[in-house]
Amino acid sequence: MARCHAGFDPGVVYRHNSLIRRKLGNVDLHFQENKAVSLGIAAPLVNRVEIRPGETFSFWNLVGSCTAAKGYREGLTINNGRAESGIGGGLCQFTNLLHWMVLHSELTIVEHHHHGELDLFPDFNRQIPFGSGTSIIYNYLDYRVRNDTGQSFQFLVSVTDEHLCGELRAEKVPAVKFHIKEEDAHFQESGGQVYRHNRIVRLTRDKRSGLIVSREQILENNALVVYDRNLITADILPEEAIVRSEAYNALV
Repeated sequence: MARCHAGFDPGVVYRHNSLIRRKLGNVDLHFQENKAVSLGIAAPLVNRVEIRPGETFSFWNLVGSCTAAKGYREGLTINNGRAESGIGGGLCQFTNLLHWMVLHSELTIVEHHHHGELDLFPDFNRQIPFGSGTSIIYNYLDYRVRNDTGQSFQFLVSVTDEHLCGELRAEKVPAVKFHIKEEDAHFQESGGQVYRHNRIVRLTRDKRSGLIVSREQILENNALVVYDRNLITADILPEEAIVRSEAYNALV
């Protein structure tokens, strides 16, 4: 099992900063402030964790239960497709950050719970493709990563006034580079409702030659939009356009 170690001095594989306070529709902003506190408690428990060859990283194994006695505050949670509140709510942003960095590495994801069936909130300063996040519930839904390579990796995480900051490091920076992008992203009308569609693809590029050596589709999302369609800033394709597109794709 992965553990925190102090003597690791590797190169950076990938780094990302995640904005802590984002406007999520009409969700009370005090949940965002509470989330900042909870992230600040959890971050040191994961910071500097080393994943050695053959070891598995478990988010909940390191963080443990989130209780008020530990200082965690009430934040936003998602239950049966609805925004609710609970102690430690908002920590999925933590595993979202870890997952996004892992996707840019050779680590193997062994437990990841996708939550792309619903589009719950309108976009606000979105930095990563829709539907590429994770769901976690203590002692039920975990985020776990296994190191099947021949070298150690390490997470560095910290919290500033504005961001949850992360770095994924390795003893030797890999010879390949990963790029995650979305394709076929659009909103569409269907049966009187609006859906958000995209496909998330990972490209692997050889650093020496610059050539793409592999391409894989990670996810395809077709999520029901549950907020007011007037908050959608992109065009909404009519149902007829989707039918024509599917017919065309079948021919080619």
